Amino acid sequence: MSINDWLRLMHPILAVSVVFPLIGIVSYFALQTRQRRLAVQAKEKSKIPPVVGKEHVNLGKWLTGAVVGLTLVGVGHPIFKNIVKQAATDSPVPAGKVIFIVFMFLFTIGSLVCLYRATAPQKLWRGLFAALTTAGLWILGSQDGVFRRTYEWQVSHYYYGMVAATLMVISLAILPEIYRSKTWRKVHIALNCIALLLFIVQGITGTRDLLEIPLSWQEPFVFGCDFANKTCGG
Repeated sequence: MSINDWLRLMHPILAVSVVFPLIGIVSYFALQTRQRRLAVQAKEKSKIPPVVGKEHVNLGKWLTGAVVGLTLVGVGHPIFKNIVKQAATDSPVPAGKVIFIVFMFLFTIGSLVCLYRATAPQKLWRGLFAALTTAGLWILGSQDGVFRRTYEWQVSHYYYGMVAATLMVISLAILPEIYRSKTWRKVHIALNCIALLLFIVQGITGTRDLLEIPLSWQEPFVFGCDFANKTCGG
């Protein structure tokens, strides 16, 4: 495989080796945290240590960063591959647009860092940085080169992934509120349950997409096929 093929595989490699293990661990600690909370409310003695809640929060923060990073890797490779490809033609991507794309990557990462650093009382800032991070992800995802499967949006790996990343960012932004309000705690649980279902679907759609992506030296032949009629060659 060429270096381009290895770069293309970085997204699924990071998903399998980093993000999905974190999802399993965070889900386990979430269940443990809830079981301990219910036991305490019922004034029963729980064998689950009190530290489980703190561990759940810390790992959840790591998971949000990992998901956003994975999303940036997923859209970043096709975007810059398209820029390089267009540079070899008569219609290269304008320099201004390239600068804008690079800026948006830095802007999105910076917004996420600011969201992490925003303290509990800063509701407005947490909401603002969450909105800016989410906007950055969607703007980058709308760039040329990113395969969105819009014609089959209901089974699109891209759209499910973007929604899951958005939910994770929102969950991080509302984290301090779950300690003050049961309503926000229920919202937190609901958002993360939806995100968990989306991650499961991502495992299915991602595997499917890997079957459809050819190696770089196979692209001229494969992309010359008639996908509507499912035929190749003469």
